Amino acid sequence: MKEMVEHMAKSLVNNPEAAVVTEKKNEDGDIELLLTVAPEDMGKVIGKQGRIAKAMRVVLKAAAARDGQKVTLDIE
Repeated sequence: MKEMVEHMAKSLVNNPEAAVVTEKKNEDGDIELLLTVAPEDMGKVIGKQGRIAKAMRVVLKAAAARDGQKVTLDIE
């Protein structure tokens, strides 16, 4: 999951070295992903009215459901 989000984010931004995804599991066993990008690339990752961020979350949830997991994505 982490690699998929990292790949999507790096293909969207101008500064792919600054796109970093950190993963942590909460007490329920759910996975929380935190995407950090350069400030000038924030708009490209979020998109107009949050459409790109929402699409990334939809793809991520579909892949997680296939594996029987629950994943959330936060963009910082």
